[in-house]
Order: sequence, then structure tokens, then C-alpha cells
Amino acid sequence: RLKAFEDTLNNERIDLKTLRKLCFNGCPFEHGYRSTCWKILLNYLPLDVSQWKEILEKQRKLYTHFVHEMIVEPGTKASAGSQADDHPLNPNPDSNWGAFFKDNDMLLQIDKDCRRLCPDLFFFQKATEYPCKEIIHADSRVETLRKRVEHCVLHSETLKVDRFGKSNMIASRRKTSEEYSLLPDGQEAHWEVVERILFIYAKLNPGQGYVQGMNEILGPIYYTFASDPRNEWKEFAEADSFFCFTNLMAEIRDIFIKTLDLDAVCGIGSMMASFTSKLKEKDEFLYNRIKELDLKPQYYAFRWLTLLLSQEFPLPDVLRIWDSLFADDKRFDFLICICCAMLMILRDEIISEDFPTVMKLVQNFQTSKVDLQRVLSKAVDIR
Repeated sequence: RLKAFEDTLNNERIDLKTLRKLCFNGCPFEHGYRSTCWKILLNYLPLDVSQWKEILEKQRKLYTHFVHEMIVEPGTKASAGSQADDHPLNPNPDSNWGAFFKDNDMLLQIDKDCRRLCPDLFFFQKATEYPCKEIIHADSRVETLRKRVEHCVLHSETLKVDRFGKSNMIASRRKTSEEYSLLPDGQEAHWEVVERILFIYAKLNPGQGYVQGMNEILGPIYYTFASDPRNEWKEFAEADSFFCFTNLMAEIRDIFIKTLDLDAVCGIGSMMASFTSKLKEKDEFLYNRIKELDLKPQYYAFRWLTLLLSQEFPLPDVLRIWDSLFADDKRFDFLICICCAMLMILRDEIISEDFPTVMKLVQNFQTSKVDLQRVLSKAVDIR
């Protein structure tokens, strides 16, 4: 298999049909093959290999510009202090403070989600080998996203009077249960890189902004690129992840638009309708049993489909699933087949157990300890 990938990727022009077929059965991690294949399948790298160098240089330079424009420059101004005629209570719609407060609301949610990304995996808490030097440099006067979040956490003082009548001001700080210990200045954790990518993406897409769950889509992509054994690729994992994530979101963004949730033509409502239709077609008895239990797809399939199963399996299994999803020529039709296969594998339990037991089972699929290869084989059979 390694030889097959090597032969395919070493051609001057990649045969997409051959690559899809190879990737559908799983990409090897060795030699960075998965990283390269995903970049091609997500339309970041063209099939003409001779264009790679030029495109990568252009896109990575563009991402550096985004970082400078949306984080470095505002961070420098914030650190230096605002103009005398601009202040937090300035009603002028052109005031920088209005945008600052709006961005902070979004940033706090991104920060909260990124800190708890893949909690079972230490990778995202580790320091990256390639932090953004312009931001974390010792002489930098940039207010980082980390510092912005710290400044947003409320500090308060409470007047306490002891039994002897003596008054004291007791300082307190509101903390979140997900608060992690931060790395020293000059270092960045991988989750902070993911946070920066999502912040920039949200700023560039104000109509959609950041929606919870996007961190779960970006996480496996960034992990794959940042774990590339080739340092010349790993160094630019942040920029490459941004563009691959952007391309992927362009295909699935309707899933994250709340107003389309009940739309029968597009959005998550359409996907859930396709899912139930496929299940009825392949196993009508199971479909009727689920209907009898009143186990609506919103209770479980919503998360399965929205997050591309990233919450239902351990990360290594998620990467294997995404190999097939990205290689699917009909894109995410195979995702629906996998979801149906998951239910069909649990068929006996669904038929014999009551609603609470079945609900717990489908909402915590990992606990069933079903072998992934069995799920994928079943999905291929019903495809």
C-alpha cells in the first residue's frame, strides 16, 4: 500500500480517481501521506504537482497577512492604548471598541471550546514547535488572544466584615471549570493555534461567524498536519489547516446555519431526512422500531452528521473515517451510510431494549466498543 501511494503521489500529475480509491481504504501516516492526500482531496493542492510550490507560498503568505491584520495590528493598538477621542462608551458606530467587544464575545466561546478540544489526548495541550513568532516574541507588544481572554475574565472585590466588626475587601476572580494552566510566555499550545485559526475564520466570515462544533471539525485536520513527520510541512501546519478547513466549511457550512436546520433541501434537516430515508430503505424493521421508540434523529444523528462523527470515535478512528469521507466522490453521502451502519450494528440492542437504554447507547456510541472496520465494512455494503 505504501508503494501504491508513493507511485501515485510521485507523478507529475496526480490521478484523482486512483488517489480517491487508495484513500477510501485508508491513508497511511508514514511519510506524511495522509497530510498530503487530505490537502489534495480538500482542494488545497492542485493535481498538477509543479504548481504546488507557487500555490503554497502564495497561500501561506496570505495567511500571514490575515494574522497581521486581524490579530497583530489590533493587538498592538490595544497594548498601546486607544486614541484619546475613542473610549469604551463611545456611541460612534466607527468606534474600535464596538468591534472589540463584539469580537470578545465570540473569542470567549472559541477559547472555551478549544481549551477542551480532545481532552483525552495531550497533544493539544503541548507546546507547538512553530509558534507565531510575531505574537509571542519577548519584545512583542502585541496583546495576544490569550491575554484578551484573561482580561475578559471578571475580577471583583467583596466587602467582608468579620465578627469583630473589621472590614476587609476580598478579591475574587470568576473562573471556568474548563480553565487550563497556560504555558509560559514565549510558548503556544496547539489549542491556541486552533483558536487563532477559528478566530480569523470567523472574522473573515462575519455572516456565519463561529459556531460551536467548528473546533471539532478543525481539530483533526490540524492534528494531521501538525503531526506530519516532514518538518518542512509541519512548520506551516497552521496556514495549511486554515485553508483546508475553509474549503471543507464551504462544502458543509449549511449544516452550521441555524436557520436552515428545518430546511428540507439543504442544511442539517436535509441530511437527517436523507439519513432516515436510507435507513428505511436498508432496514425497514429497524427503522420502524426506532420510530416506535420515538427516538428522533435530532437526539443523536444531529451530532453525528454535524461533527462528521468526530465525537463518536477516538481520534485515530476519526482520521480513518475522514480518509473515506474526503475520498468519497459524492462527498458526504458515505457519511450517511456510516451512520446507518452504526445503527444496524446495534440492531439487536435497539430492538430488545427500552427507550432510555437505546438513547444512552446511540448517544455514547464509543461505549459499545464496536470495531471501526466492522462499521466501515457495513457502510460499504449498504452504500
